[in-house]
This record gives sequence, structure tokens and C-alpha cells, in this order.
Amino acid sequence: MPALAIATDLSDDAHALVRLVEARHSCRGFLPTPVPRATIDTMLTIAQGAASWCNSQPWEVIVTEGEATNRFRDKLYAFATNQNWADQGNRPERPDFPFPARYVGIYKDRQRKTGWALYQAVGVAHGDRAGSGRQMLENFRLFGAPHVMIITTEEDLGTYGAIDCGGYVAHVLLAAQSLGLATIPQAALAGVADFVRDWFAIPKHRKIVCAISFGYADPEHPANSFRTTREKLENVVRYVG
Repeated sequence: MPALAIATDLSDDAHALVRLVEARHSCRGFLPTPVPRATIDTMLTIAQGAASWCNSQPWEVIVTEGEATNRFRDKLYAFATNQNWADQGNRPERPDFPFPARYVGIYKDRQRKTGWALYQAVGVAHGDRAGSGRQMLENFRLFGAPHVMIITTEEDLGTYGAIDCGGYVAHVLLAAQSLGLATIPQAALAGVADFVRDWFAIPKHRKIVCAISFGYADPEHPANSFRTTREKLENVVRYVG
């Protein structure tokens, strides 16, 4: 992510937040090194401060460690491969919350720009659908991360429970960054909600929002060499006075 155009006369706290926001990125190549349980607990304790409607705190989190991660990864990857998730136009998506119906206009432009930058970084040529499919399947390998967390919300809380979980996810990402950890939020695992629910014995009234794979970034992995961009403020904000 490029440097944010922000005034320099900020408090130390604001500068620290800017550094975390600028440094955070979606990691797509992890080292196998496990994260100590105490560090994970610290990350999640910080994230627990996220705001929610009526302080409902709808999120519940499952975190894998050690061989539990590897068992899940192996079965998940095999399932996604057998279900033909490498075929972008024919993926059997069954999320608990509907995925976007389509990307059009500027939203499609942003999606394409990010996809092309990723594929260029990992050596997938434009138009190589087999190569882009293989890269997509890396979601189901958790990009090699030693841990993944599954985030769910209560069915009765509906869309706003999921929105609150989105705020929680943002807190997790920044808390992780502050602790030297790398993360990637993943909607792909929500697309196989039934598999994930069965694997972790998640009750049907708990709806799967997303996953976050995390650990320590592999600085040599080519997928970690690119960064996404952000719009200028005037393109997304309208003041009314």
C-alpha cells in the first residue's frame, strides 16, 4: 500500500496507526514457523475491543495450531480441487452470506488491477487461466500459513452481525501487524461453508463470515512483492456543509 497523504502534525498515536495501516498487506506466502499461543492471545485480546451494535460482540473464533492446521489444509485443498474451484467461471460457491453478484465499473477496474499485479508477481501470464486457477487454489492451502482462524456470527443477528464481524476482522489485522505477524483475510473459505462447518462441528445457527490465515511472512515469496493501491479521498468522500 502506498504512503498515505496525511498531515505531518499528528500525535504519536496517530503516527503509530498510520505506520500499521501502511505496513499491513494481505500475505500470500508464509513461513512454517508457528506463532506462540501467548502472542495469539494478545492479538485476539486487542481485537476484542472492536465496536459492535449494542455491544453484542457476535464474533466467535476457531483457531488452528500445529498438526490441526495441516490436517485441515490437506483435506480442504483436496476438497476444493475435486470441486473444481480452479475454474473461475464454474466454482460451486455456497457461502452463508451471498458473495457479490458482480463487479462493474470502477469496482471491476480495481479487482482486475489487483489480480493482474498478483499474477505478474507470481509469474502467471495474462490470459493463463490454468495458472490463475492454481494461484486461486492456494487459498485452500492457506498460503502455507501455520494458523487459520474461522470467524462466525449468530444467524439471528443477520447482516449487521456480519458487519460487526468485519470491524472485528479489521482489528485483528492491525493487532497482528503491531505484533509482527502477517495475515490474509479469506472469503474463499466462506465459499465452502458446509465443508468448514462440518470439519469444525460448527452449529448451523453460527454463520461463517470469513477466515484469516496468519503467521510470519516469507519475505522471499514472490506473492509478497506487490501491494494494492488506494483511491484518493476526493474519489470516495463527499462533504455536505
